[in-house]
Amino acid sequence: MPDRSNTRPDLTLTLDKDGVIQNVVRAKSLAKEPLDAWLGRRWGEMMEPAIDDGALQKIEDVRLRGDSSCFQVRQRFPSGRELAMEYTTFSLGKKAGFVAIGRSLEAIGELQSRLQLAQEARERDYWKMREIETRYRMLFDATSEAVVLVSVSDLRVVEANLCATKNLDLAPGAPFLARLDDRDRRVLDEMLTKTREEGRAPGVVLRATPFGELWSLRASLMNAESGALYLCQLTPMRDPGAADRADGFSMRTFVDRMPDGFVVVDRDGVVQAANDAFLDLVQIGSEATAIGRKLTRWLSSPGADANLVIALVQKHGEVRRFQTTIDGELGQSISVEVSAIGNDASQPSYFGLLIRDSGHRRATAEAPPRAVADASVAVDDFDNRTLEQIVKMTTETIERKAIARALERFRGNRTVAARHLGLSRQSLHAKLKKYQRE
Repeated sequence: MPDRSNTRPDLTLTLDKDGVIQNVVRAKSLAKEPLDAWLGRRWGEMMEPAIDDGALQKIEDVRLRGDSSCFQVRQRFPSGRELAMEYTTFSLGKKAGFVAIGRSLEAIGELQSRLQLAQEARERDYWKMREIETRYRMLFDATSEAVVLVSVSDLRVVEANLCATKNLDLAPGAPFLARLDDRDRRVLDEMLTKTREEGRAPGVVLRATPFGELWSLRASLMNAESGALYLCQLTPMRDPGAADRADGFSMRTFVDRMPDGFVVVDRDGVVQAANDAFLDLVQIGSEATAIGRKLTRWLSSPGADANLVIALVQKHGEVRRFQTTIDGELGQSISVEVSAIGNDASQPSYFGLLIRDSGHRRATAEAPPRAVADASVAVDDFDNRTLEQIVKMTTETIERKAIARALERFRGNRTVAARHLGLSRQSLHAKLKKYQRE
């Protein structure tokens, strides 16, 4: 509702103590009405005959007792026109009479209609914006390029599409391309500086991942409510899928299928990438769980931990068959040999570690894993068991034997054993954990 305290009234009536109109002041909207004809007549006679008793009572109250009031009536004018009016009355004293200030409700109704139309238009605009945002989101996620919005102020990711998150590990809140070496970092800084100055800059080529894949980067400047943003588009210089079809192989495929563990860490020993065999050694079900955690969590033997391996690579350029122990998440300790090298001969930013299980073959020959140690137990007492229990026991016995044989055949490589058994690596981990609890 508008503030009517600063709005000039449409009609002001001065009445005596008997309710007879003594003076009329009107606004321009009623200038054509011959209201002088009201003078000397009772106010009640000028109203719609169907006026309710409540309004008449309020008029009598202000006339007799001086009570101020506010009410709405249908006001009849000399021209025959009728308007819905809202009157506010107040007394001038019992002998002096009272004043009635009236405002037309049609103007208020028109204002309310305009307000309602404005609200409806605003809602339509809101849904149009939602539709545009939905289409933008679909295009943002559907494009084959990695698209990232980066804050100009702190170079942190504000938004990233699926391709950027999957291939470059860029998630909202993360630093933008934090894994670049010093040379690529200088190239990126120069390009972003030019983008801030000119709004856009020529594309550059960077090694954006620990495995050294080349990506083309283009950037432009855009403004948003939260502040200035870089719109960055990253395209791989060579599509891994196309490489598989054209050349018959990709390096990542070989790394993932290696029977020995392979892990990439940065200077602080934080895991950046890992293959399935490494995940088996540390007893973790997925690469995402390992990324971002320090390698010293598992390679932590005193005097032979991950930090020492990194220091030796920085000093000598490489490490060969370094003997140490790796501790898994489920409490298993394995003797391993570590060979390592950096991505640069003089000042490496990333380190690749090849981790080979040096004690597993001996452990397998001496005794089966604990999870399958009871696989050869014979079922010799069925008298007190139901058929369902007997079937379950027999199935579990066969399953344990199959797992034990697969692990023995593939020398403890759980990834290959799971593939042989037709299981996912996570399912095999779950079964081994289940049998360890029993």
